[in-house]
Amino acid sequence: MLIPKKIEKMLNEHLSYELGAIYRYLAVASWCDKEGLDGCAAFFYKQSDEEKLHFQKFFQYINEVGGHALVPELKQPKATFSSVLEACELSLDGENKVTKSIYKIVETARNEGDHATEEFLKFFVDEQKEEEVLFKKIIDRIKLIGKGAQSMYYIDKEMEKFATAKPANSTAK
Repeated sequence: MLIPKKIEKMLNEHLSYELGAIYRYLAVASWCDKEGLDGCAAFFYKQSDEEKLHFQKFFQYINEVGGHALVPELKQPKATFSSVLEACELSLDGENKVTKSIYKIVETARNEGDHATEEFLKFFVDEQKEEEVLFKKIIDRIKLIGKGAQSMYYIDKEMEKFATAKPANSTAK
């Protein structure tokens, strides 16, 4: 086996964060669809697709290095939201938790001399910074637009722009 058991265990635990993100983003996308927020729904469906790729990369890495990837059990995520702002703030909180988990694995891999896992996680360290910056930018934009009668229209259009934007590291995906 190429990775220590301790790292394998941490990576398997991390899978629940990645799978949880897929579910959370699907739940938000569904709510947005129900609310007629097509741009917001497109953004959250895109986020869910991206998280699915991340989950698969972690899952396959565990098996590739001689571990045994385990599919985590999850509970149903929150399905209704008071606003797009709330959904985005909860999404940022979720991304913060993913980041903390990744940082903890990086630190442990470094301490264990597991250079392969540390190298594997570099992509995700960069990715998490992008995700956190993106959600902060979206939250700031929503707050700037405000809560007026026409604000949801503008928020939906802004989210549509984020949904169609190319990621900064699109070549790495």
